[in-house]
Amino acid sequence: MIAGGAAGLVAGCECGAPGGLPSAANGVRERELRMVTTWPKDFPGLGAAAERVAQFITEMSGGAIRVRVFSAGELVGAFDSFDAVSNGSADIYHGAEYYWAGKSKAYPFFTAVPFGMTASEIIGWLEFGGGQALWDELSAKFNIKPFAAANTGHQLGGWYKRPIASLDDLNGLKVRMPGLGGEVLRRLGASPVTIPGGEIFAGLQSGLIDGAEWVGPWNDLAFGFYREAKYYYWPGFQEPGAQCAAGINLDVWNGMSAQEQAIVASACHRANYLCLAEFTHFNGVALQQLVAEHGVNLRKFPDDVLAAIARESRTVVEEAAASDDITRRVFESYRAEMNRVKEWSRISDEAFLAARRTVFSL
Repeated sequence: MIAGGAAGLVAGCECGAPGGLPSAANGVRERELRMVTTWPKDFPGLGAAAERVAQFITEMSGGAIRVRVFSAGELVGAFDSFDAVSNGSADIYHGAEYYWAGKSKAYPFFTAVPFGMTASEIIGWLEFGGGQALWDELSAKFNIKPFAAANTGHQLGGWYKRPIASLDDLNGLKVRMPGLGGEVLRRLGASPVTIPGGEIFAGLQSGLIDGAEWVGPWNDLAFGFYREAKYYYWPGFQEPGAQCAAGINLDVWNGMSAQEQAIVASACHRANYLCLAEFTHFNGVALQQLVAEHGVNLRKFPDDVLAAIARESRTVVEEAAASDDITRRVFESYRAEMNRVKEWSRISDEAFLAARRTVFSL
């Protein structure tokens, strides 16, 4: 447990504001908050998104609210971040909500589910389709207020030491894949393993795992997975638009003024936008490097493998939805939103991208 109270207040200041907190010139109370993350230290993309949330909160508060960021393992383990914020030993976490599936099977819907919504679709659901209200209800049970605070866009299907030519090649395959995607592979004969991102390369190297999905070309290049596994598969059925989050201790959140809450919310929204923009750009750059400079074998999952994954995905998602009332309601809202937007996505993004490949080239 992290020493100190949930708010991590600056010591030695004279009381002059409600709650015994010092007042800053701009009306925002001075304090220091601690953010714990699920990301390795100095990690590009997702680690940078956590740092941006902290930076933006500090900047927009005129320096009154200072946020110290701790990477995975510095104060708590990657998968202990949720509990640290829930019990008040940290103030904010930054991570992927499907890591908390052990708390509720509803959580994966707020990161990604197999063959689910893309980045733009899930953001639309959260902001305008009722998703945020359900997320708030779910997380309030654990004393947390959640925000979208990083999105990677589409992720790929993972790195494998051996090619996957048929369903038989999944039998006994040890694959690092968290969330519902991992459960889908388990039912098809694989052995899913959940380990933090910082341990994936060592796992491939030691033989603990035979394959792994992490994020996408940019982050995967940074970790050097191509040194241990040359087969890089697409599409990423398990995470079509992975939404990551900042979760704030609810007591800390409720103790903030409306202005302070607006600062935190705005910081998370800005970091979310920049993260998606960053991954969109650098994934393209990194993919070219992986293929041209490192000899990576980029492959599409065979059609029969994808079809089996799709069939099993439906069963896994529906079983999760039946686990309890909140998960059922989250699933029903998620499904309703996807049904609302999927036809629009088909005749807009999907159709345009197909046409651009065949008709037009700069």
